[in-house]
Amino acid sequence: MACLDIDTPGIELILTVEEAPMAAVVATPKPALDKPLMHYGRRVLDRTAPGSAETEYRILGICPLTPHIGAEISGVDLSQPIGDDLAEELRQALLEWKVIFFRDQHRFASEHHVALAAVWGEPEVNPFFPKGDTVGVSRLAKDAMAVGNENIWHSDHSFMASPALGSVLRAVEVPSAGGDTMWADMAVAYDNLSEPMKDRIDGLTAVHDWVPSWGAVMTDEQIARFRETLPPVEHPVVVRHPQSGRKVLYVNEPFTTRIVGLSDTESRELLAELVLQARIPEFQVRFRWQPDSVAIWDNIAVQHYAINDYYPQRRVMERIAIAGVPLS
Repeated sequence: MACLDIDTPGIELILTVEEAPMAAVVATPKPALDKPLMHYGRRVLDRTAPGSAETEYRILGICPLTPHIGAEISGVDLSQPIGDDLAEELRQALLEWKVIFFRDQHRFASEHHVALAAVWGEPEVNPFFPKGDTVGVSRLAKDAMAVGNENIWHSDHSFMASPALGSVLRAVEVPSAGGDTMWADMAVAYDNLSEPMKDRIDGLTAVHDWVPSWGAVMTDEQIARFRETLPPVEHPVVVRHPQSGRKVLYVNEPFTTRIVGLSDTESRELLAELVLQARIPEFQVRFRWQPDSVAIWDNIAVQHYAINDYYPQRRVMERIAIAGVPLS
């Protein structure tokens, strides 16, 4: 694949549940798409924080898919042991590009999957995902009988007190066409908010909860059982990335339920505008899967969306989530 140099610096089932009807005296909120998302011309699309030094890669080949998010990586066989120098370049590439891709990893097996995720940290089990044959690996198989429902912009595990730091996803079986995944750069999404909006959301926190999505297909008893270990949590609306320090917009459609301290109407209208930022094409990268492709993404810096256009074809993926830290 020919690449151009870029000089610019730098759950399984997800559903939504309608909120309870509001009292008749409360005005009906404006539709979310009435929000002023239209923007012509240039956007701020910095790959890294202003003033950050350029990274020199000695092992990895970097082929950018957009100027600010997403790069295909060459020069590495992920089935081989990962030494310290390679691990450091992998960590830096992910920090810089937010999501990185590897093609033709034909010898990549579960033990290599676990070893690759360990470059960033310990595996974190999603309590709702089906388990694979290896501890920490979730197997997501979709076909005519098990329809994919991840086609909503979201951050993995934001309903946990320490959301997943990242995810490593391997394509086992892919449809002949379709089944792409998209990622959106939420640091860039924050950068492009108006200054009044940045001032408005500075210091706000939001509640994240799995019940409106996962709970929609559970009994009351199942919800109560999971609630014992997974209560609602609060995260800042704008977080500082644990490694880069960049400000990141951290709200998403399925799991962010309300903004603390605001009325129901104000919270709903503000969230409706903020969650739509992930849908702006300039903030996104799209990846077409092939068998034995691998993607790694920074789950704090990006949201992702699995395109469900391949029904009834079969699509099988295996995923490891990487344990995170509390956000601030």
